[in-house]
Amino acid sequence: MRNRTDPLEARARELAMAAGKNPDDRVTVPGKPRGMPTWCLYRGDARVEQNAREQSALAAENASLRPQAPQYQDGPLTVLGAHDYATIEQMRNCMKVGNVVAGVICADGHLGYAQPVGGVVAYERQVSISGVGFDIGCGNMAVRLDVPFSTIEDRVGAIMADIAHVVSFGIGRPNGERVEHELLDDTEAWAASGMEEYRPKAAAQLGTVGGGNHYVDLLRDESGLVWIGVHFGSRGLGHTTATKYLKLAGGKDGMNVPPAIVDEDSDVGRAYLAAMKLAGRYAYAGREWVCERVRRIIGGTVTDTVHNHHNYAWRERHADRDLWVVRKGATPAFPGQRGFVGGSMGDDAVILEGVESEQSKAALYSTVHGAGRLFGRKEAKRRFARPEMDSWLRERGVTLIGGDLDESPMAYRRLPDVLSACADSVRVLHTLRPVGVVMAGEGEFDPWKD
Repeated sequence: MRNRTDPLEARARELAMAAGKNPDDRVTVPGKPRGMPTWCLYRGDARVEQNAREQSALAAENASLRPQAPQYQDGPLTVLGAHDYATIEQMRNCMKVGNVVAGVICADGHLGYAQPVGGVVAYERQVSISGVGFDIGCGNMAVRLDVPFSTIEDRVGAIMADIAHVVSFGIGRPNGERVEHELLDDTEAWAASGMEEYRPKAAAQLGTVGGGNHYVDLLRDESGLVWIGVHFGSRGLGHTTATKYLKLAGGKDGMNVPPAIVDEDSDVGRAYLAAMKLAGRYAYAGREWVCERVRRIIGGTVTDTVHNHHNYAWRERHADRDLWVVRKGATPAFPGQRGFVGGSMGDDAVILEGVESEQSKAALYSTVHGAGRLFGRKEAKRRFARPEMDSWLRERGVTLIGGDLDESPMAYRRLPDVLSACADSVRVLHTLRPVGVVMAGEGEFDPWKD
């Protein structure tokens, strides 16, 4: 059967020829005996051009259909690190809609749904539903145990297998253990959120991790102590919440679309904010349950905890103004505030804290939430092969259960490079080396990933 025509092939071929390459020459891909045509290397550039064109068209639409009050035009945009043109244009388009005071692209940023991942926008009296995104309250949690890694080194494989057995990963799975939590009994919060009908499903899913880039990590720090790290959010509750309120606000679902903005004192705005806060509490509860459940497998006592959302809207004061700061894939980093930031599955993670500086003020006291993607999920699967990923992890001494090529280390930037771009606004307190990673397995699709 003939393969479907790739809509980016024609332009990718032109770019290959412009670079002096024969588009049909084959290039070697480790682990893929046939390699791939040279033009495939230029698909990413062709996609960036396509997204840039769509963002330019969106800019014209915003100008004609969504006039912005003069006092909110031309707000300052701080860009940390290097980014493609489409990502920067997407951020500029976000800043042309609503009561925007300032914006930031963090160093791990890349194109996202309506707002870049790694994008931060401060609004006056408004919130962006699409800016918070579908995985409301997605975030990272890390706990340190009083357990030396040397005492569990010989049973890392068994520990990771136990984690994969006990914690639910993958599409829409309910938790194998019923989690009791006071949030599930907060009738007032569920009523205010407009999400009461979802409460039974939320109860069944509490403590599940899901798929995509969500994980449970076993790490060790520079002093040899064990840490547990997790990354996931509010699961189906957040996705259903975002879908409902995006529709009520008249917004669109997609990459190159305008952000859906609501006033904080409107009926939809008040209900959305209540639902967002509920989903945020739910995400915190889920991560806390998973960390505790993993601690029971390993043993020991928790001696430190670092816990942050990175998809959320916070009410904050900046330059004597009360603002809603919408962070999508960005970690709050006020002076002295700590955050857990993971690299890829094969790279070190860090515990960092914000510091006071001109850079941190300009960044709205925000920093990276991870290393940041270089290639989209489909592109990573085209470019890389499982043997290459397995070799990378083996050299790093990482035991992996689950995972797929879309989450391979080769698909991501290197975290030290990303952190160097925000060196004036954060400092690293601990470097954590992964020794075990559990993720949803190959081929498991998760509709509620961030």
